[in-house]
Amino acid sequence: MKRRTPLAGVAVATLALLGQTLISSGTTAQAESLLSAGKPTTTSSVEAAEFGGGNAVDGSTTTRWASEEGVDPQWIAVDLGGTSTVTKVKLNWEAAYAKTYKIQGSADGRTWTDIKSIVGGDGGIDEHLGLNASARHIRIHGTARGTTYGYSLWELEVYGDRVGGDTQAPTVPTGLTATATTADSVTLGWTASTDNVGVTEYEVLRDGNVVGTTSTTTYTDSGLASGAEFGYSVRARDAAGNVSAASPVVKAATKPGGTGPVTLALAGDIANPELFSTHQGTANQVAKINPQYVLTVGDNQYHKGTISEYRAHYDKTWGKFKSITKPTTGNHEWDDQLRGYKEYFGAIAYPQGLPYYSYDIGDFHFVAMDSNPIYTGGGSEQVAWLRNDLAKNTKSCVIGYWHHPRFNSGNSGDKKQIAPLWNELAKVKADMVIAGHDHHYERTKPLDVNGHIDEANGVRSVIAGIGGDYLYTDYKAREGVEKILAKHGVMKLMLNGKSYSWEIHDTNGNVLDKAGPYTCR
Repeated sequence: MKRRTPLAGVAVATLALLGQTLISSGTTAQAESLLSAGKPTTTSSVEAAEFGGGNAVDGSTTTRWASEEGVDPQWIAVDLGGTSTVTKVKLNWEAAYAKTYKIQGSADGRTWTDIKSIVGGDGGIDEHLGLNASARHIRIHGTARGTTYGYSLWELEVYGDRVGGDTQAPTVPTGLTATATTADSVTLGWTASTDNVGVTEYEVLRDGNVVGTTSTTTYTDSGLASGAEFGYSVRARDAAGNVSAASPVVKAATKPGGTGPVTLALAGDIANPELFSTHQGTANQVAKINPQYVLTVGDNQYHKGTISEYRAHYDKTWGKFKSITKPTTGNHEWDDQLRGYKEYFGAIAYPQGLPYYSYDIGDFHFVAMDSNPIYTGGGSEQVAWLRNDLAKNTKSCVIGYWHHPRFNSGNSGDKKQIAPLWNELAKVKADMVIAGHDHHYERTKPLDVNGHIDEANGVRSVIAGIGGDYLYTDYKAREGVEKILAKHGVMKLMLNGKSYSWEIHDTNGNVLDKAGPYTCR
């Protein structure tokens, strides 16, 4: 039988002293305050305007932040308004939760340090205790989704204690307006905030994310896409790091570029004799887009690309756009050694005497390549031609298109055979490469020659093999993928001066994806 020993006075005093020691050393729970309520947030993306980051710190479990769907990584950060000792983070996930994520801290919202890493998350409510981290900003950085959707939080709650000193935030800036615009810049002005000590700087937010700071009440946001609208707000910061709420959003648009807008329609993997109604449906969408040009990225006609197949199928749907089409070949065209392809398109298929060629539209230089010889291990003369063509180019914007993708989340995977073409485009910091071959759609962030994200110098990759053949759904998003889906449709590509954007329209006219506008390098 175990005996219970009553606590003597000395023991009680000892335990009390021990408790004080533990509290002062941070090994037991300290008094905690909710620090994140109503504080400014920034996010990597939002699924739609109604799912902004502020919903995650508004104290309501009926509003939420939601990121763009199907893309890793994504994040949401909250500015606590001053340096704090963070002891607890509580996350209330919506159905779209993070399976793998990190809790990170920062003093300035720019450089981040990992506080805790989580692997094997299962959604619901995650409560992380005993963090004892010093930070002003807390970020939840998701790297693997638990669903096919995005990341979504009903609430992000950060608890702890503010470090002493000034805790009063400046007043909200007023009178924000766009005072001037150009084709690639917006200049803003506003009325100064007031503070009990003094405002030290203003943070300028474009579409909800900080894009710059200034100590004055004016700011010029440059390097923007032309003919595009943006939403701006401003918030004030004082010397103690207290930040005001953001001013009401003001819309401002850059001026159109000098040679736009120009609309193109594009797809690959188009006319399968077994699926006439499908490529008829994509052709109907091309007609509704009413483009100035139509581009194809190969496998225009199945199964052998013979002239009889072209006349019986492609010609009855996409053929109505032949006079404005700038096509490329695919492996199925090569099944007939390009005979049907050349006979059907005529000089359109080889305007410079070769099945690969280049042309200019406004500020854009396009190169249409014949990737099958490269894919099968030859084509050195084509690579030399491409290198020489790019060296002579004087246009600001460069887009390449061909059939076989260099980087691919589909069942064909990345193909090193296509590196000679991709690498030449990467050397000149081309803006985008569009391909087909795998029957799905995907777009990536700019990628380097090894397929890693390089926002500054990389090339955007797009696969648009959705023109009419059977779709492939066995894909797994590789590094850098921003959107991926398998539905028949057409890419509507819009050029505007030195910027470009695109939409994916399905056969019912629904917009499945939007990208850009992006400014050419």
